[in-house]
Amino acid sequence: MYRGFNLKVPNELNASSLKKGREILKINNGNVKRSLDNFLLDNGSLDGTKIMEEWFPEIKSHIFLSHSHKDEEKALAIAGMLYEKFKIWTFIDSTVWGYSNELLKKIDDKYCIQPNGQMYDYDKRNYSTAHVHLMLSTALNKMIDVNECLFFLNSPKSISTSTEISQKTNSPWIFSEIVTTKIIRKQTPQRLKRETRLFSTEDLKMMTESALIKLNVEYDVELSHLTTLSASDLLKWYTTSANSPEDALDNLYKQHPINQKFLL
Repeated sequence: MYRGFNLKVPNELNASSLKKGREILKINNGNVKRSLDNFLLDNGSLDGTKIMEEWFPEIKSHIFLSHSHKDEEKALAIAGMLYEKFKIWTFIDSTVWGYSNELLKKIDDKYCIQPNGQMYDYDKRNYSTAHVHLMLSTALNKMIDVNECLFFLNSPKSISTSTEISQKTNSPWIFSEIVTTKIIRKQTPQRLKRETRLFSTEDLKMMTESALIKLNVEYDVELSHLTTLSASDLLKWYTTSANSPEDALDNLYKQHPINQKFLL
């Protein structure tokens, strides 16, 4: 990853862009496998590496869009807008984590049901959840690494406080992704001469529910390493001309030069 942006935009959605965003999501999701049958090894174990490759595939894209699942339509509209204007392909992180519950249920229904067939075995379910969440985290980290740019869709649905420097999130996935962007390798595109250390990230779906009590955990998330991108900044960039997605991204980088403290 080369650059990260803390994206703050209003809730208005463009119907055309939202439609295009849904088309992008459908294309991204098209090759995901829905069965476990092809992942059985000769010894009866599941092939975790193959599951990651087929359920959480790596998708070629320019921007990793990190967002709360509650902001999915907003994220889709942004992805659609960027493609319509610049042909920029956006990786919408729900493309990956949207399948985690489905995969987990398939594994649990086959391997974690108690003999009575009515309830899951607690220890087996903990074991399966750990594996699926590890697969999911690995897939997200790989996509953060290979994408040149990251947008974190900052909204009240993803961040729970108004403090500008140090904020909080209830999402362990947002917390994990932002930490990942701080420690992941920094890559400067070949077309750019200067090197940077700027990166960031985002969110994912909290998967903790109880019939009586809902577990709520908050994590500190430090966003000062992300360049703030307001609605007016986005509009200014949107009005620029570009011959390719890379040209469009270069215009964005020129519009928001890197702070010297992030230079290597």
